Amino acid sequence: MAIKQYSLKNDGAKQLSPAFRVREFRCLDGTDTILIDEGLVVLLQCIREHFGKAVTITSGYRTATHNAAVGGAKSSQHLLGRAADIQVADTPVEDVAAYAESLMPAWGGVGRYPVKAGRAKGWVHVDTRTNKSRWTG
Repeated sequence: MAIKQYSLKNDGAKQLSPAFRVREFRCLDGTDTILIDEGLVVLLQCIREHFGKAVTITSGYRTATHNAAVGGAKSSQHLLGRAADIQVADTPVEDVAAYAESLMPAWGGVGRYPVKAGRAKGWVHVDTRTNKSRWTG
């Protein structure tokens, strides 16, 4: 699978899979360029089909400036278009993370960010790195 470059203006409405469009992966700073790993789209589509519920991407591609502004890791997979922070409607963080791990038993990143003091909603980070990484934030 490859990482592809898109334009929010020109390609934003383009359907990448049955459940996802290019614009859902955009950087929240409004940058026109969007990088998206095709493997990430497949992974997210599998999660959508498994739970049968909407998957919201709260953070997809990030520019270096935006990544720094939100406190992202300096080598974040978001910078490469290989990561998404997601929420699955009415589904606990642990359930989403456990399923994501089952899809990537020996590779990929899965981070759990459960609801806690100061955090009204939880989310799961998934990425398509070649090595295996798991964490709770």
